[in-house]
Amino acid sequence: MTTHNTRAGQTGALFISDLHLQAGHPATTAAFLRFLDQQARHTQQLYLLGDLFEYWAGDDDLHDEYHQQIIAALRAVSAAGVAIYWLAGNRDFLVGAEFAQAAGVTLLAEPHVANIAGQRVVLLHGDAQCTEDTQYMAFRAMVRQSAWQQQFLATPLAQRKAIIAGMRESSRKDQGHKSYEIMDVTPAAIAAVFADTACDVMIHGHTHRPALHQQDGRRRYVLPDWEPDATPPRGGWIAIHLDGSITRHRLDGSQWAD
Repeated sequence: MTTHNTRAGQTGALFISDLHLQAGHPATTAAFLRFLDQQARHTQQLYLLGDLFEYWAGDDDLHDEYHQQIIAALRAVSAAGVAIYWLAGNRDFLVGAEFAQAAGVTLLAEPHVANIAGQRVVLLHGDAQCTEDTQYMAFRAMVRQSAWQQQFLATPLAQRKAIIAGMRESSRKDQGHKSYEIMDVTPAAIAAVFADTACDVMIHGHTHRPALHQQDGRRRYVLPDWEPDATPPRGGWIAIHLDGSITRHRLDGSQWAD
């Protein structure tokens, strides 16, 4: 659990996920760098809730030029006094201690409970709650095993990237045959997290279906994916303000009406 004292800043915490950063998407990269400079520097805490990268093949890929650009940008925000937290997604769960040290971020396990400005919030990526997608759940169980990861990371980096490219292509094909309902979180899985953590507020990503769901006094905030070149542009963040209020923002900073 993370608990922090208030310091000068416009917000207590900001939350983003599902940027899927990659060198081939310069508009998303530019939007992220603007967000770090214009928004993240003015908060106390920044939470990265998974799939910041399109994929992460291992920390021995740290010296890639594009990765160095992103790492330097995160490190600059951390150096400015912002606490940055990383929660793995389904694309970048291989991020490890070397990346964390280089970028100035703290790695979190999920679910993670944070106390922010009087709000007790449970944080997830969201993929573990898509329990109706049994094919993905079986895959997730396999790749999250330490033995599988050790074996995978022992192969040459170029080979790992080729394997990941094949997995991504297979995933795209599979998603074309799955309904949105199957790829979304299930109510039972969400209810279990609320019950296990005794929280009334949840923030997660993964589904690319931004929304605020309210039921039985509980609030579940879903983060958007980022695609500035889409029509209309997609992306944004969630903020917890110093008075404990929670707001949702688009890429241009405008606020969603909840």
